[in-house]
Amino acid sequence: MCQQAAITLQKVTYEINKHEIIRNVTGSFTKGRITAVIGPSGAGKTSLFRLCNGMLSPTSGSILIDGKDIAQYDPVALRRHVGVVLQQAIMLEGSVRDNLELPLQLAGKGLSNDMAEQITRLVGLERDILDQNSRDLSGGQKQKVSIARTLLNKPEILLLDEITSSLDRVSKQDIENLIKRINKEHGTTVIWITHSLQQAQSVADEVWVMMDGGIAEAGAVELLDDPGNEAVRSFVMEAEK
Repeated sequence: MCQQAAITLQKVTYEINKHEIIRNVTGSFTKGRITAVIGPSGAGKTSLFRLCNGMLSPTSGSILIDGKDIAQYDPVALRRHVGVVLQQAIMLEGSVRDNLELPLQLAGKGLSNDMAEQITRLVGLERDILDQNSRDLSGGQKQKVSIARTLLNKPEILLLDEITSSLDRVSKQDIENLIKRINKEHGTTVIWITHSLQQAQSVADEVWVMMDGGIAEAGAVELLDDPGNEAVRSFVMEAEK
């Protein structure tokens, strides 16, 4: 059976002051799968994400979201379709409910009690957290609220940028299990930047290894067990130490 692409990049290059941050990248993220994006610092992973949700525009090449050129999307509609969760879960002043309601308010909607309870339950939070002040939350709770806030827009694609890097082991595992459950139950396409080789191997179906702004190797996550690319092999060996 032919697998569909959620995001396709075709000869995408992104430059700043004639310096190539992303170099001639061609590849697809498979719809309904979890893809880990790994590689050394400065490889272009975060810039790739910003291109994929329209925060940056490619210098050359094209990006297709579900087969439609990204330039043809309304920016607001695009960011509902392609949700982003960042490493630092930014909380607004006020309650958890206030934080969850923000994306709906921007769309001219409100957050019903049923919706609030449903989304907190989905991310593994108790109902009584809704009235807590966001500044009193733990790091893991803040990240779950951040994920819940993004999910309220019902994105078909989730971009996750190092979302567990500052969490303790238990909170990290909770978030990993949550993302795998969302992917399985809702068919959400997940693209996850992670610095952890172990995390990539435990959560992902597929992997992109980025180096120097390009794709050094991509495919099923099992390629990390025996990379064909010598630079990727060295990166994996170093990461396993």
